[in-house]
Amino acid sequence: QVQLVESGGGLVQPGGSLRLSCAASETIFRIARWYRQAPGKQRELVAGIADDGGTAYADSVKGRFTISRDNAKNTMYLQMNSLKPEDTADYYCNAFFKNTNYWGQGTQVTVSS
Repeated sequence: QVQLVESGGGLVQPGGSLRLSCAASETIFRIARWYRQAPGKQRELVAGIADDGGTAYADSVKGRFTISRDNAKNTMYLQMNSLKPEDTADYYCNAFFKNTNYWGQGTQVTVSS
């Protein structure tokens, strides 16, 4: 059973940066995404990376967030810059591998002064 372990969340001031990591026990991040869910809101797609390395972002984070992966380390990242209070949410990594969706446990990001 593949497990995804997230890290890197925390409290940061507006304008600050964080880098989230999602580590797996296998190389599974060929098709992978980051989602987030703010209190009282539905989970939303933040960023995705395709098998060919192509990336896509929600309009709300475009130009500020960067998704990447390191297959040698079986790890996916989400670099978040210029953070805003509205980025506050629980962030989840997701990978589609061998016809199965895998999810991380979530990591909390709070942007506040």
